[in-house]
Amino acid sequence: MKKKIFVIGSIIVIIVGIALGSVFSYQNTEPLQDYNEPKIIFKDVIMPTKVSRPGCEKTDSCYIPSKITIKQGDSVTWVNQDAAFHSVTSGYYDEPSGLFDSGYLDPEESFTFIFKNTGIYDYFCTLHPWMKGQVITN
Repeated sequence: MKKKIFVIGSIIVIIVGIALGSVFSYQNTEPLQDYNEPKIIFKDVIMPTKVSRPGCEKTDSCYIPSKITIKQGDSVTWVNQDAAFHSVTSGYYDEPSGLFDSGYLDPEESFTFIFKNTGIYDYFCTLHPWMKGQVITN
């Protein structure tokens, strides 16, 4: 009888220990957010392989997506997944606007720009003029 009580008591102690351990080991892993600062959302635009040759403009796939709509204050990150150098420059090939320019991006490099104002922003690659895209902010 004493052995049975000892076993049952031991099981109860183990169960209570596990339950208490779970309660006390819980940690909130969510980072604290400063609600006074805007939350910046990053959207990716990819420069896929083989767009350094003409032809991607026919399928509108030089930048993927070629047209992206974001909210004012969001960021766009362009990622060069091609084996060639590329750039992301605001405006048009014959008329850059000067708002942003990534410079030459090596393969696997990226460029991020925060769009603080609403509007329509055209961009292109300075090395490959057929590569065009557009960011729309609202």
